[in-house]
Amino acid sequence: MIRQAVIMAGGLGSRLKNLTEAMPKGFLEIDGMPIVETSVKKLFAAGIEEIIIGTGHCSEWFERLADKYHCIKLVKNERYADTGSMGTLACCIPHVWGDVLILESDLIYDNIGLSVLINDSRKNVILASGATASGDEVYLEADSNGILKKHSKDITKISSVYGELVGITKLTRSALDKMNSYCTAELQSQPKMEYETAMSYISSNAGNGGEQIAIRKIDNYAWREIDDENHLEMAITQVYPLIKESESLRSVRREVLLNPGPATTTDSVKFSQVCADICPREKEFGAVMEWISQELSGFVGDKDKIETVLFGGSGTAADEVMISSCVPDNGKLLIVDNGAYGTRLAKIASVYKLNFDVYKSSGYLPLDAEAVKAKLIEGKYTHLAIVYHETTTGLLNPVPEIGRFCKDNGIVTIVDAVSAFAAIPINMERDGIDFMASTSNKNIQGMAGVAFVFCRKSELEKTKDYPMRNYYLNLWDQYANFKKTSQTRFTPPVQSMYALRQAIIETKIETIEGRYARYSACWEVLVKSVKKTGLKMLVPEEAQSKLITAIIEPESSSGYNFNELHDFSIANAFTIYPGKLSDANTYRIANIGDIQPEEMERFTVLMEEYFSKIDI
Repeated sequence: MIRQAVIMAGGLGSRLKNLTEAMPKGFLEIDGMPIVETSVKKLFAAGIEEIIIGTGHCSEWFERLADKYHCIKLVKNERYADTGSMGTLACCIPHVWGDVLILESDLIYDNIGLSVLINDSRKNVILASGATASGDEVYLEADSNGILKKHSKDITKISSVYGELVGITKLTRSALDKMNSYCTAELQSQPKMEYETAMSYISSNAGNGGEQIAIRKIDNYAWREIDDENHLEMAITQVYPLIKESESLRSVRREVLLNPGPATTTDSVKFSQVCADICPREKEFGAVMEWISQELSGFVGDKDKIETVLFGGSGTAADEVMISSCVPDNGKLLIVDNGAYGTRLAKIASVYKLNFDVYKSSGYLPLDAEAVKAKLIEGKYTHLAIVYHETTTGLLNPVPEIGRFCKDNGIVTIVDAVSAFAAIPINMERDGIDFMASTSNKNIQGMAGVAFVFCRKSELEKTKDYPMRNYYLNLWDQYANFKKTSQTRFTPPVQSMYALRQAIIETKIETIEGRYARYSACWEVLVKSVKKTGLKMLVPEEAQSKLITAIIEPESSSGYNFNELHDFSIANAFTIYPGKLSDANTYRIANIGDIQPEEMERFTVLMEEYFSKIDI
C-alpha cells in the first residue's frame, strides 16, 4: 500500500518569466485552482495519507497550502537555487517511511495514472506516455523487459524510444536511498542533478548495487508538464479538457442521501473498495486496521488514553458490545430513553437480563439534565447509558454536561454516538465519556459494515474480569486479540475497512469542526425553506443537532402523502426518510454525509414545489 507522496516544488520556474517571479509555478491556476492543489486533492483521493512537499522558491505559498490541508508536511531545500530536483528530493527522503509516489509540482494529469502505478505489482515504476509533441520531451530507453536504461531530452542519444517521462513515479525507500547516495557521490561534478539522472543510474546499474526501475507506458495518456508559456497554453486549451472529460466518465452517478445513514459518500471512498484481493490475516491488512483504530482514537482524544475496538457490524452492534460487555454483575445501569435508539439500548439490556432502569423523557423536548443527575445519585447507579444525538428526531442530548457529572461521581458512562461522532467535536476525557459507540457509515462518511467502540483505557482494563455474555461481540476478547495479533477474531469486512480508511483521510483533511460547519450550513438552508413553506419542526431549534431535522407532516386531508414526496424526491436524485416516532407523524431530512449547501438548496426547491402543488 502506498501511503505517502513527495511533490518536488523547489524550482525557480524561470522559463515562465514574470508569471512565476513572485510565486512557485505550481500555483499557476487552471479552472480556478492551482495545479499543485489539484494534484494534492488527487493524491488524497487515491488513498495517500501524507504528502511531503519539497519547497524552495517562494515557500510561503506552500505554507498557506499546508494550513488548508493538514496532511501536508513541508520540507524546504535551503539550497534550491544551487541544486536540481534531486537536491530537493534528497531533503525529503529522511521523512519517507516506505513505498512512495514521487511527483513534480508543475504537472496536470489524469488521475488514472496514480491508480495504474499504485496497482502495478512491481516495486519501482516510472509512468510514461506516448509522443506528446510538447517540445520539451524527456525520452526513455528501456531494455527488453521494459526496465529503464537511459533518459535524455536529446532523442539522438536514445537508441530506441520506449516512451516519454511523465513525472510521476513509484519508488521504494531503498531505491530513494540509492539515488541519494549516487547524488552525494556526484555532488562536485553534477551539483544540479535532476532526479531522473539518479533513477537512470540506479536502474542501469541494478546488477551492481542499484535497483531496477520498470516503465509503465500509457500510450494516449493525458498530461502536461508546464515549463513555459507555450506549455501553459497547451495545458489549458488542449490537455486539461481531455483530463476533465476522462475523469468525469469514471465518476459515479450522484445520489444525495438525505436519510439518516448510510450517508452519501465521495467517489474516492467508493473507489477505495476496488483493490487487489487480500487475505485479511496478512500483516499488511492488519497494519491497515491498526492505522484505522489509532486514527479513530485521535478524533476523540489522546491516542495514548483511548482504544478503538473494531467489529464487523452496524452501529447497533457497537451498542450491543457496550451494553453486554461494560456492566459487571454487581453493576446498576440507568438508561436514558428519549427516542427509538434509547429504547433500543433498553431492549438490549433486557435481553442480557441486566440490572437496569429506564429514565423516560420526551422524544422532542430538551432532556432535563438536572433530573437525570438527581436520578443517578438517588438510585445509586454505577453506569449510565445515553444517546448523544437521537437519530429519531435530531434531538441533541447534553452528554458533556451529564458525562462530567458522572466522572465526578464515579459513574461509568456508555454513550451511543452513532450519529454524533465525526460531526460534533468530542473529547472523551474532557466530556467524561468512558465507552462510546459509532459506525463507519454516518458522519465519518464511509461505507456500512464496520462498528467500533471507543474506550478509555483505564475503564477498558476493568472489563476483562466482567462476565462474557456475548461471544462475537465481546469487547475485551476482541481488544485483547487485536493487541496481540493486529487481527479481529473473526473475518472483518475488508472492503468496508478500506473505505473507512479513505473516509478517515478525508475527515482529517476537512476536520470535524469544518465538517460540522458544512453540515450546519446545509441545515440552515433547510430550516429557511421549512419556515418559508409554513411547515413546523418537531424539535425546538435550540435543541436540534443541526444534523437531522424531523418535520411535522401536514394533515392527510391536505392532499399530502409521504410516499408521493419520497418518489418525487428520488426521481430527482434525493432520498428522504419517514419519521420513527409512534406518537408523531414526521418525515426526516438528514444533512450528514458528503452533501453540499448547494445540493440542499436544490432539494428545498423541489420540496417547495411539491408542497405548492398541494396548496401548502
